[in-house]
Amino acid sequence: MTDNKQKASDLFIQCLEAEGCEYIFGVPGEENLDFLDSLSRSSQIKLILTRHEQGAGFMAATYGRHTGKTGVCIATLGPGATNFVTAAAYAQLGGMPMMMITGQKPIKKSKQGQFQILDVVAMMEPITKYTRQLHAGDNIPSRVREAYRLAEEEKPGAVHLELPEDIAEEPTDSRPIPRSIARRPSAEPKAVRQAVEVIEKAKKPILVVGAGANRKMTGRMINQLIEKTGIPFVTTQMGKGVIDERHPLFLGCAALSAGDFCHRAIEEADVIVNIGHDVIEKPPFFMKHEGVTVIHVSNRSAEVDPVYFPQIEVIGDIANAIWQIKEDIVKQGHWSGGELKRYHQAELDHTQGLAKDDRFPIFPPHLVQQVRDSQPEDGIICLDNGVYKIWFARGFTAYLPNTVLLDNALATMGAGLPSAMMSAMLYPERKVMAICGDGGFMMNDQEMETAVRLGLNLTVLILRDDAYGMIRWKQANMGFEDFGLTYGNPDFVKFAEAFGANGHRVESSKHLTEVLNHCRDTPGVHLIDCPVDYAENDRILNHDIKELSKQL
Repeated sequence: MTDNKQKASDLFIQCLEAEGCEYIFGVPGEENLDFLDSLSRSSQIKLILTRHEQGAGFMAATYGRHTGKTGVCIATLGPGATNFVTAAAYAQLGGMPMMMITGQKPIKKSKQGQFQILDVVAMMEPITKYTRQLHAGDNIPSRVREAYRLAEEEKPGAVHLELPEDIAEEPTDSRPIPRSIARRPSAEPKAVRQAVEVIEKAKKPILVVGAGANRKMTGRMINQLIEKTGIPFVTTQMGKGVIDERHPLFLGCAALSAGDFCHRAIEEADVIVNIGHDVIEKPPFFMKHEGVTVIHVSNRSAEVDPVYFPQIEVIGDIANAIWQIKEDIVKQGHWSGGELKRYHQAELDHTQGLAKDDRFPIFPPHLVQQVRDSQPEDGIICLDNGVYKIWFARGFTAYLPNTVLLDNALATMGAGLPSAMMSAMLYPERKVMAICGDGGFMMNDQEMETAVRLGLNLTVLILRDDAYGMIRWKQANMGFEDFGLTYGNPDFVKFAEAFGANGHRVESSKHLTEVLNHCRDTPGVHLIDCPVDYAENDRILNHDIKELSKQL
């Protein structure tokens, strides 16, 4: 190298540092060795070596979810890159800024023919906001800056850069491009005025808080709007915690598709203010022609489909839009939205009754209450995907934003443990718990070694039913024979101990309380094997709740 030149991989690291990158998660391969060398020699960025690329991707996405900054992960070509696909979709649908960096064979000459080579850029095209192969070291600064910009621009998501071996080692005298300062555009005042007029004329307006509202300033503005107007609110699953769910005007979380107590409240409303709605979530309500007026408040215009076609759209920075509405609106004496509270009170009465059932194996509503009682106010639970997610979405009271991390977008299995690991890394002073079904846990169980190696303080609660419980429930509900969805499990206590973690097996409801509290108060990685009883899922979720809500 000449005095004013460096190899391109050095420049790549400098560009990441200029963007504020703290960690790179992943499983490097031989095509990444120049990049790895540059990282080892000249950077404060920490490499977090995982046991599978999927786990690395989930960790990077969760970093983005918590911080709003782009999480970065690395893999080699071929199978390393294909293992990123699920994590890319997880970040893209869930609105989490994440950058994937993959290696590639030399593009200027062929050393090994087509060995391991596939078109990774084309593969990533449908599931990212931006994907490029780097053809020259001089292009790295602009490509990295553009990738970061798009990853963090609303709606945040996944981006991908491919760094071939020969490009990584070539000399370059380019330098990083500084981060730009960008602000989201404000909502148009006339649209705000139109929305306010409709809300003020309504009799029973209601707010629906969705995934896009899960920003600190947005939550603050929504809270001020609720306090000024007394308008009640419900949340979607990914809107949980935006507003403290102990609030007297909280009407529940739309965890089921329809027929729950909160759906009855929405059906009785005459104006729905849908804040941060994202069609990647299951709809919290279904519109009908000549039905109620829906006001869409979001940073993007509505994606119209047969069940969602809002009559008024307020588009722009959501926090600013809610602030404008809050400043303009006048509380109306004819509003009677408080009457909708009866639905949530009935739900609370029903749920509290179920939560007292201390049978063993553990009954899901009782388990949810046990976890809530054991967690401090700022504790974080990270849910994998299974039928228990419905119970937690409905019954777990969220106090703060991003304290209930669940995926109601891609809804992938296997993300619970890596998501909790990232949360424990970012917030070492807070109590973090991964809540996984046995099926989801076993999809990325190898990351237990990573958690122990990193010295994390983390509890992994495995809800064991020895089956793919969600699909088995649906199978039964559709009248099919019980077939093809049960399996065996390892001894989870010995499994944990083999990784150097602490293993616990729950033997009763009382014992669960003791184990949860012990793990909360004892440093290290803990794994809890908790048998659960899903036998009454169908009766309660498909029949009892819907029948009780109808009576109101």
